Amino acid sequence: MKEQYFIHGEAYIDHQFQEKTIKITEGRLEILDAKERIPEDAKIYDAAGKRIVPGFIDVHTHGSVGVDVNAATAEELEKICRFVATRGTTSWLCSVLTDTREQTLWCIDQFNEHQKKESQGANLLGIHLEGPFLSTEYKGAMPEYLLQTRNLPLLKEYQERAKGKIKYMTISPEIEGLNEDIPAMKELGLTVAIGHSGADYDTAWEAIHQGAESCTHTFNAMKLLHQHFPAIMGAALESDIYCEAICDGRHLHPGTVRLLLKTKGLDKVVAITDSIMAAGLPDGNYKLGVNDVVVVDGDAKLADSGVRAGSTLTQDVALKNLLSFTGRPLEEIIPLLTENPANLLKISDRKGYLADQKDADLVILDGDNNIADVFVGGRRIDLC
Repeated sequence: MKEQYFIHGEAYIDHQFQEKTIKITEGRLEILDAKERIPEDAKIYDAAGKRIVPGFIDVHTHGSVGVDVNAATAEELEKICRFVATRGTTSWLCSVLTDTREQTLWCIDQFNEHQKKESQGANLLGIHLEGPFLSTEYKGAMPEYLLQTRNLPLLKEYQERAKGKIKYMTISPEIEGLNEDIPAMKELGLTVAIGHSGADYDTAWEAIHQGAESCTHTFNAMKLLHQHFPAIMGAALESDIYCEAICDGRHLHPGTVRLLLKTKGLDKVVAITDSIMAAGLPDGNYKLGVNDVVVVDGDAKLADSGVRAGSTLTQDVALKNLLSFTGRPLEEIIPLLTENPANLLKISDRKGYLADQKDADLVILDGDNNIADVFVGGRRIDLC
């Protein structure tokens, strides 16, 4: 039986903080009135002076603590699970960078192997494929020789191998015929994002009309808005799709973050890390898929070209950056890391909110919004 807790404090419910007692039983939540009597022998966590928020969800990360998703064994995926949980991330998708068919299948096999045991860290919910159907013009850190044109049979092979656990995929709408495949991708269980793209405005809108629901690391690795040619950027901002944002202060200027939130609204921006294996480690030489990456002052760039290659960001830092960049209160920023990604991935029936019968994924923040404690499925995480 999983540990049972009664947690009393200011809980984030219905977009505001309310004094509540949260009962955790068998990994699920029950929200109680703060004055409700608690059994004398109960295990109580006193969150006085702290705030209780839903666990963070990262839909886009390539690794951390020396582990690159494209080369990660099942045991190494667990290492990421344990690390990110200490940073408030209670659920995540492992993002597989464009790679060979053989290596991608190997990554899927390692994911499947990891799923056989209960994680002692964050929930690894599924796989995000960043490619291989991406533009060469805006490839970013994608190895150009591995990028492919339309190939739905390959994607079906990947999803069958993953037993339906590929949950999210980034594509470039301008690749011939790819927009026509979006409905089939959705039938396979994928949430489709557009990015790494020079698509014009009409082509990007066609992808959205076909069912694309998100924009990958918005503003980065894509054709930007021009007053005469709005391009993919204009379609992403004008439409109701979700927009990922890397809030490390490098990928997006704070003013750009504020503009994105004002344009899209607080319910359509998803705070991601796009982190690489260097997250949680010092500057040095690392890998991102087949790429060599050099990290200087926490900034990750390709060794051969100097192109930025992911980040060293963690979601606890993203939260504090967002608060600093925007000047908005905590209750307005929390959805970017919780309910918005849950809604994007269509898992809000279980995650992203504090409500009865939701998974007991919680983050306890101290008065300075540092991580004080984390619970994943009702299990208290060792932050040391």
